[in-house]
Amino acid sequence: MSNYWKEWTKKARVRAVKTVAQAAIAGIGTAAAMGQVDWKYVLSSSVLAGILSMLTSVAGLPEVEAKKYE
Repeated sequence: MSNYWKEWTKKARVRAVKTVAQAAIAGIGTAAAMGQVDWKYVLSSSVLAGILSMLTSVAGLPEVEAKKYE
């Protein structure tokens, strides 16, 4: 695996983990304000957010410059 893809994978995973955490916090906060936390909802929406983050990263990550690896 080239250095570009190693760096891209690392950066994309970091972004996805942050996105999952943010989605979980938002889901828990919203549900708590309504009086009951539905953990299945929080988990499923957080996982979906992580998947969407990885798919969005395919379009490009500003943190990983392709020119640096050419």
